[in-house]
Amino acid sequence: EFHPHHCNTFVYSSSKGTIRLCDMRTSALCDRHAKFFEEPEDPSNRSFFSEIISSISDVKFSHSGRYIMTRDYLTVKVWDLNMENRPIETYQVHDYLRSKLCSLYENDCIFDKFECVWNGSDSVIMTGSYNNFFRMFDRNTKRDVTLEASRENSKPRAILKPRKVCVGGKRRKDEISVDSLDFSKKILHTAWHPSENIIAVAATNNLYIFQDKVN
Repeated sequence: EFHPHHCNTFVYSSSKGTIRLCDMRTSALCDRHAKFFEEPEDPSNRSFFSEIISSISDVKFSHSGRYIMTRDYLTVKVWDLNMENRPIETYQVHDYLRSKLCSLYENDCIFDKFECVWNGSDSVIMTGSYNNFFRMFDRNTKRDVTLEASRENSKPRAILKPRKVCVGGKRRKDEISVDSLDFSKKILHTAWHPSENIIAVAATNNLYIFQDKVN
C-alpha cells in the first residue's frame, strides 16, 4: 500500500505479523526496509495457532498519512508511523472465536483474508467477520458496533440493528450464540466512501450499500 501523499513511501505486511515501510528514494530495489513494525508476542498467549492468527491480511494508510491500520485474524491494530515497537490502538474483532480456533483450522476458515478500511476522516474503522457481520470501531469514543448484511433486513431505508454474540451461559432474546454462527457467510471485502458516510459490503454473492441515516 502506497502512502497517500508521498509517492516514494509504501508499506507491506507479512504472514509473520510484521509490517515493513520502504522508501524508494534510498534504493529502487526495496530489499531493505526503512521502518519495521512488530508487536512483541505475549508468551502467556502462545498457542499452536499463534503464528497463523498473527498473519496480517490487510494493511491500509490513513487518509492523513500519519497512521497505518493492519488486520490479522482476530484484531485490527492502528500504528503510528513514528512508533515501531507496538500499535497505539488494538480492537478485538471477534474475540469470542478464540475458543473455536481448532475447528476454524480444520475447516480452513482460519486462513481467511479479511480487509479493513478507514472512513473519510480516519475517525472510524470497519472490517468484516463471519455470519455476514461487519464491525465498526469509533476511535474517539471507543464505542463499537456489530451490524449484519443480510437479505432479510436489507429492505430500502430499513435501519440496521446492532447484533450481539453471546459466549456460553444464558442467551438473551436479541443475541446469537457463538455456536450458531455461519462460517460460510463471511465479509472479507468492505469499502468506505472517501467523503460521505456511505459504505459498500460484499457478502457472499451480494453487494450491499448502506448510508448513514438521512433526515
